[in-house]
Amino acid sequence: MKLKLTRIIIFIIVILFCSGLLVGQDYMYWSGDFSTIVLSNIQTRDQAPESSSSTTLYTSGNAEISADNTTTAQLSSATDTLATEYKLTFDGDGSSATGGTDTTYVTYDNFLTTAAGVTYVTDDNDVDVTLHVRASNYAGDLANAGTYTATQTLTVHWVGP
Repeated sequence: MKLKLTRIIIFIIVILFCSGLLVGQDYMYWSGDFSTIVLSNIQTRDQAPESSSSTTLYTSGNAEISADNTTTAQLSSATDTLATEYKLTFDGDGSSATGGTDTTYVTYDNFLTTAAGVTYVTDDNDVDVTLHVRASNYAGDLANAGTYTATQTLTVHWVGP
């Protein structure tokens, strides 16, 4: 009976010890993918429709977000392309709440060439990240009518505590 009780106590201590270790581990993950962003049709030569989608980044430390700068991120159809620009906004500023500095619109091939920093604020373990996209005709050009698609991939990198 004493040996069985000792095993149970050791087992409980091991569980409590491991639970404490798991709770204290660093983590960083997206709550899910950004939903599909749908832009309105370009009705006039100079119109630049824009739209956005948000998801939540959960983190226990500082992070950086980088982007795909290949032509995969450029809005294109079977025969034409559009001027494609992206920016990120955060619901926190990295000072009073976990977040970062909002970026400005830049072309797809220059978007986040320097990663966007996310600064962790103790006890605020999430930040809403919003991806904005804007499309337009290139100067002096009028794109063909049709459906244009692009895939922008954002990657979050661990920076640390």
